[in-house]
Amino acid sequence: MKSPVRRIHKIRTETVVKETYTDENIEIMRDNCKEIRDLAMIDLLNSTGMRVGELVRLNISDINFNERECIVLGKGDKQRKVYFDAKTKIHLQSYLKSRDDENDALFVSLLKPHNRLNISGVEIRMRNLGRRLNINKVHPHKFRRTLATRAIDKGMPIEQVQQLLGHSKIDTTLQYAMVNQNNVKNSHRKYIS
Repeated sequence: MKSPVRRIHKIRTETVVKETYTDENIEIMRDNCKEIRDLAMIDLLNSTGMRVGELVRLNISDINFNERECIVLGKGDKQRKVYFDAKTKIHLQSYLKSRDDENDALFVSLLKPHNRLNISGVEIRMRNLGRRLNINKVHPHKFRRTLATRAIDKGMPIEQVQQLLGHSKIDTTLQYAMVNQNNVKNSHRKYIS
């Protein structure tokens, strides 16, 4: 006997295009940080695309300021290098100079005893900043999606974006790639027509 379940067709669901930050959103957030720590966090998330869990696990010793890179411990305890820009370097160094604790953690709480920040601490801080500035859905992971989308939009090969984000499967990276239709048109002109 044939199973009646075979006649049930899969329902197609719309793929939800997840939001990214605009350049203006990022600059407004950066300009309105009341703490140098928060500015350094935003800059690091924005320029590396690291996960919030990777951010909170970082120690000061993991940062190579000369090369503007650091090694993060990703999912499945896999290490990878991520890179940051000049303004991130400057803000990270300013933040570290402002600290008076002995904690090895890169990011610590503002109040004594200055414990290592945890994921929820970063998320709450970002959410509150977003609410205060009237920016929709401010969340650490959105920086990751923004970086991936920006990199792809500017022509970075998808394999390099995959490496940067620490994805084992390229399909995962492609979910981040909300490809801009204008880029498809421009690429068609460049490579095909």
